[in-house]
Amino acid sequence: MSKRVLVTGIGGFAGSYVSADLAAHGYEIVGLTSSTPIELAGVTKVFQINLLDADGLKRLTEQIRPTHVIHLAAISFVGHGNVGEIYDTNIMGTRNLLSALAALPDKPQSVLLTSSANIYGNSDMGFLSETDAVNPANDYAVSKVAMEYMARQFQDILNIVIARPFNYTGVGQSTRFLVPKIVEHFRARSSFIELGNTDVARDFSDVRMVTQALRALIETSAAAGQIYNICSGRPYSLEYIIDTCAQITGHRMEVKVNPAFVRQNEIKLLAGNPEKFRKEIGQFDDYPFERTLEWMLT
Repeated sequence: MSKRVLVTGIGGFAGSYVSADLAAHGYEIVGLTSSTPIELAGVTKVFQINLLDADGLKRLTEQIRPTHVIHLAAISFVGHGNVGEIYDTNIMGTRNLLSALAALPDKPQSVLLTSSANIYGNSDMGFLSETDAVNPANDYAVSKVAMEYMARQFQDILNIVIARPFNYTGVGQSTRFLVPKIVEHFRARSSFIELGNTDVARDFSDVRMVTQALRALIETSAAAGQIYNICSGRPYSLEYIIDTCAQITGHRMEVKVNPAFVRQNEIKLLAGNPEKFRKEIGQFDDYPFERTLEWMLT
């Protein structure tokens, strides 16, 4: 039986890695993007559509008839200036997609929604598991919590699985994000870098590991109706990242705090417990974060 995966947000950072991994495992891939369609190796077709176009989305899903769905499309930058776009895209855009899929005569075998570990907010509970309380500290996180609750309306119709990725990075990620920004400054051998909150630590994963985890979730029928953290289980401080980059490159630079970059609701520590995924789905390939930084710096 043909395996046709619909990947929304295929033009984003994770999209190209997800599509390459799926293609390598025999899937036919059709993508959706809100920007100008791009050509990606192994991708059959990319359609341009705004997820707020409910009627257009319904027509496209009827044409595509996916057997699996990976929903990556979202406003994912916490500092995005237009709050309305965050809520519209992340909640209503997702609802429009689920509504279109629910109307299909042949429902997809699996519909994976990507939420975010940001929904846990600031916590003193150490390594967070899927059963820990959510405490969103910014509009992006609130939108993802709302998306998860909204999706429950469709769980009797669709086999929905929710992934909560913690921070991940790799080659090609926008320099608006912390690690690519630091890497860019080391590659340029800058004398200083301006950052915002410096007293933060994050559970970072390699984007290549995350793509393997997402594929494993759509391939596991028992994952339907479940929520899974996608994480390494290892938090890394900002100081550690900068020191590691310095060791790799042999370059040192001054770190300056720019008040304009400081977020009032910044999450100080965010680290996850990956045990549920590993127990129920399996062990994903481990990419030590030092190797990820080397990859990004070369």
